[in-house]
Parts: sequence; C-alpha cells; structure tokens
Amino acid sequence: MTRELFGTITAGAAAGAAGTTALNAVTYLDMVLRGRPESELPRRAVETAAEKAGLDIPGEGAQRENRIRALAAWSGLATGVGLGVAAALSRRVLHRNGRLPLTASAVLTGAAAMAAADVPMAVGGLTDPRSWSLPDWLSDVVPHLAYGVVTAWTLRAIDPLPGEGKPACFSPVCTG
Repeated sequence: MTRELFGTITAGAAAGAAGTTALNAVTYLDMVLRGRPESELPRRAVETAAEKAGLDIPGEGAQRENRIRALAAWSGLATGVGLGVAAALSRRVLHRNGRLPLTASAVLTGAAAMAAADVPMAVGGLTDPRSWSLPDWLSDVVPHLAYGVVTAWTLRAIDPLPGEGKPACFSPVCTG
C-alpha cells in the first residue's frame, strides 16, 4: 500500500468517526428536545442478522439485551467509519474528473450513509419508509446530513486534494 493511499484511508476513517459523532450528537439532541425514545431498528437489525447467520447472542434478559444494544452501536460506528473511508477513496477518484463542491460532497456522503442504514432494514422487512411520518423522515435525514457535512469537511481539512489548500494541523510543530 502506498503512503498516499494509507493517508487517504486513515483520513477517511478519522472523517467517518467525526461524522458518526456528529450523527449521534444530532440524534441524541433530537431525543432530548422531543423526548422520544431511541430507535429500536438497529437492535432489531442485529437480532435479525445474528438469527440469519445462525449465531447465538449469549446471555439472558437484560444481559443479552445489553449485548444486542452494544452490537447495534458498534455496527453504526463501523458503518460510519467505513463510509468515511469510502468517501475518501471516491473523492480521490472523482477529483480526476474535476473537484466536487463541498456542499455536493456533503449531501452525497450523507445520502450514502442514510442509504447504508435504511436500505438493508427496508429490504429485510424491519421498516417501510413509505409509512414514515414527516418527523420520522426528519429524524433520519437531519442526522445523516450532519454526518455528511462533518465527514466531507473533515476530509477536506485533513486530506486536501490539489487546489484545496494545506491540510489542517493542530500540533505546535506546524502551528508555530
């Protein structure tokens, strides 16, 4: 693996982690403001995936439920970091044909994250987006858009493409 590719993958993972943090923060803020419960879909997705794979999640009662919730959170983290890497790699490819504006990059990245979360659940019969209310849609769109904005901005800040400026540096070594 070349140094440049490793740098792009590392930047993508960091950007995806930052985007995931933004998505979670916006989601939890929505839960605070509206007093709504957390979504049960990630938990149900973990149970369904384990069942289909023939895997048993150990424990009983609250212990098993806690493991399922933790696995659901981990799957969200893995998805967010993985999509950050995919965004970093694809922006390198897209750059060859002209730079994608930050706004377009943010919207596309957020839409990809939303699709990665929602499509498997819809295909698996866990939800039907056609039946969602406007608040349901907003609870899904807004956090994923936050993911896209933070991921795209972070990528541009720490792994700029030619013409985007110098990478951000928060170390005394480069800030003087």
